[in-house]
Amino acid sequence: MALTSKQRAFLKKEAHSLKPIIQIGKNGLNNEIKTSVRQALDARELIKVQLLQNTDEDIHEVAEILEEEIGVDTVLKIGRILILFKPSSRKNNRKLSEAVKAI
Repeated sequence: MALTSKQRAFLKKEAHSLKPIIQIGKNGLNNEIKTSVRQALDARELIKVQLLQNTDEDIHEVAEILEEEIGVDTVLKIGRILILFKPSSRKNNRKLSEAVKAI
């Protein structure tokens, strides 16, 4: 699902108060982190991912890998923070994606 600029702006506003719930450190983007991202997105639809100082990963590469493998939409890359969105596969968790579709 490609996001429009209005949808992106709405999601940025929603994500402003969120804390990063996933951190990528010296072990890089491994399968455990990808699984955590999948589970978090299924539960919340919108998350922040932080790349710690001791990681060798590039934020643009991480975003590209997650977009290809998990099917997320990157809302924003700012500094070492990624804001990711993906509609939940569970119907009762789809509050945010319904609002995004309405925009």
